[in-house]
Amino acid sequence: MVLISPFHKLQGDLAKVISSMPAGKRLPSEPKLSKQLGVSRATLREAMRTFETQGLIRRRQGAGTFVVGQVPVLDSGLEVLESIETMAQRLGMAVSVKDVRVEEVLAESKQAQKLSVPLKSPLIRISRVMCMDKRPAAFLVDTLSREFLSAEQLPKEFKGSVLDFLITRGDSPTMAKIAVNASSAPSYVAKGLEIQRGDVLLRLSSQLYLDADQVIDYSIGYFLPGYFNFHVLGRVGA
Repeated sequence: MVLISPFHKLQGDLAKVISSMPAGKRLPSEPKLSKQLGVSRATLREAMRTFETQGLIRRRQGAGTFVVGQVPVLDSGLEVLESIETMAQRLGMAVSVKDVRVEEVLAESKQAQKLSVPLKSPLIRISRVMCMDKRPAAFLVDTLSREFLSAEQLPKEFKGSVLDFLITRGDSPTMAKIAVNASSAPSYVAKGLEIQRGDVLLRLSSQLYLDADQVIDYSIGYFLPGYFNFHVLGRVGA
């Protein structure tokens, strides 16, 4: 049995209210909506902030809060690992990158385990924020061995995808091990995505293999649910 916190239940109830209204429609006033949902106005404002950062609602000073409508959604299967840029291009959508940060770090225990390298091995960590419709939508972190990739090798006009860069360079991964789960936003991710710490995100982690036993990249991505829909197509066995 999965227990849902009162605040997450409120977010779900509020999502139903927003999705039931057409774009351009004004939401009920805060006093009316807080009474309808059985919460305080302060708690309601906190929950509404999540939907505002996702672009689903917009506050207008002195006029109220209005439904913007659905944001563009990247819908993709995980049978084949693709970059956000590749998914967006296939769907005719534009994405951009900001806050790119490249650091040299030493492997801690989890990184060493995921990359199959000794502790304190030199690594390159690349973090950035991917934007859709000029709004932050995903926070991505890739970690690679410095023997495999150095900071100097990244192009000056890095567009955000380590996967695409590796493929272009000729190091095409042969396999990816992927895990997806719900996660509360850590403070540094919340800051990058302009949301509240603790907001629920989709967390996708993956290990890229160059061959059967060589892991070349360990990546973690935090995705705003309103912008992404990941799924897996499975075959039913006989």
